[in-house]
Amino acid sequence: MGNRLSKIATRTGDNGTTGLGDGSRTEKDSLRVHALGEVDELNSFVGLLLCEDMPAALREELVSIQHDLFDLGGELCIPGYKLITDEHVERLDGLLEKYNADLPALKDFILPAGSRAASVAHVCRTVCRRAERAIVTLGKNETINEHPRQYVNRLSDLMFVLSRVLNRFAGGSDVLWQHERKRG
Repeated sequence: MGNRLSKIATRTGDNGTTGLGDGSRTEKDSLRVHALGEVDELNSFVGLLLCEDMPAALREELVSIQHDLFDLGGELCIPGYKLITDEHVERLDGLLEKYNADLPALKDFILPAGSRAASVAHVCRTVCRRAERAIVTLGKNETINEHPRQYVNRLSDLMFVLSRVLNRFAGGSDVLWQHERKRG
């Protein structure tokens, strides 16, 4: 990757453009910058999730995911560059299998609720879906690798599963949607 930032307030973006990792400049509202911003927001929410109480192994896995998301942003920042690979996607598949193994099968929809940690995981899931949509849109307009899209797709599934795990870790369970509840 390029030079480290030594000066944050460069004023080079005052005209509505921003620099990409390859040295080129693009509009701040471009599809590429939009996708980058969504991934950055997701990474920030994963950081917020890490403020919550959770098993040590899960914490380590989420820190690893934060590094992956930073790499994903780097890939999006440099057109034609590849940082996210099959191995990243496969690691998420393994985590999905690991954390799904002890969960009861779902027979109903669940609400994005429960413990604070589970609720933050649901926020991560929804922000991840938004990042995925931005990456899909970018891919329809510019050439990008397939792995970033696959990675965020798996990650949103993992965040759903982790919300269930975190509810149990906090001593609770899934909050089920009650489709036949009385409306008052």
